Amino acid sequence: MRILVTNDDGIRAPGLKVTEAIARTLTDDVWVVAPESEQSGASHSLTLTLPLRLRAADDRHFAVTGTPTDCVMMASAHLLKDQPPDLILSGVNSGINAADDVTYSGTIAGAMEGCALGIPAIALSQCYNYEDRKQIHWDCAEAHGPAVVKKLIETGWPKDVLMNVNFPDCTPDEVAGIQVVAQGVREWQEISIERRVDMRANPYFWIGFRRERFTAKPGTDLGALASKCIAVTPLQLNLTDWKVLQALKHSVDADFGKPAVPSEDSTGALIPAKERAP
Repeated sequence: MRILVTNDDGIRAPGLKVTEAIARTLTDDVWVVAPESEQSGASHSLTLTLPLRLRAADDRHFAVTGTPTDCVMMASAHLLKDQPPDLILSGVNSGINAADDVTYSGTIAGAMEGCALGIPAIALSQCYNYEDRKQIHWDCAEAHGPAVVKKLIETGWPKDVLMNVNFPDCTPDEVAGIQVVAQGVREWQEISIERRVDMRANPYFWIGFRRERFTAKPGTDLGALASKCIAVTPLQLNLTDWKVLQALKHSVDADFGKPAVPSEDSTGALIPAKERAP
């Protein structure tokens, strides 16, 4: 098995070493391609208006001046194009990637890009107390990560799905179990924009979030983590809301009628329904 390891915290992040250690419990064929600098909040963005630079730390560790998406593309289409990876592990992220966080997360995006390329991918994140950032239980992810990843590989999942794994904020022996749960929703989250002034009297701004404490619902990633359980959530690339689609389709069809369904002639050109022979 060939495993590609990436992240959004950067090539020097401690969580990247944890992910590499997890990968090496499965195979010796491990490649690390990660951003040169932190890309937290980059989501599934890719670099189109600037060139990318690739720096080799050694023969299997590379840094890219771009996003996690760029890193996965660089690995699969350039560095490993002759033998693409069989699995992508993205993380271990410094902090939770659950509920609403998944839409912002560069860690999720690293796995998402693998999923888009048809490569099985798992995102890994280690929760911690934001009021005490000095204590991050990396040993929790490192201790339990191999068993979780091996079980997911053994079970398997569809190609258009990625796995999102969050480890709780506790020591390895305090973990209460593992739960397969749905993506949760935060009850309250306020956007915070702080205005400051630089030495030239020009304003600049920091953007962030103020999160209020709330009771997490059981059966969700937030609920599992609150119970000191490892949360495993399958996420899909297709964002279509099928219930709303059906309701909207019914309403539109009722008012405007069903649209013509085109077909192809022998040349491959589309023929409108009204011009077809009965």
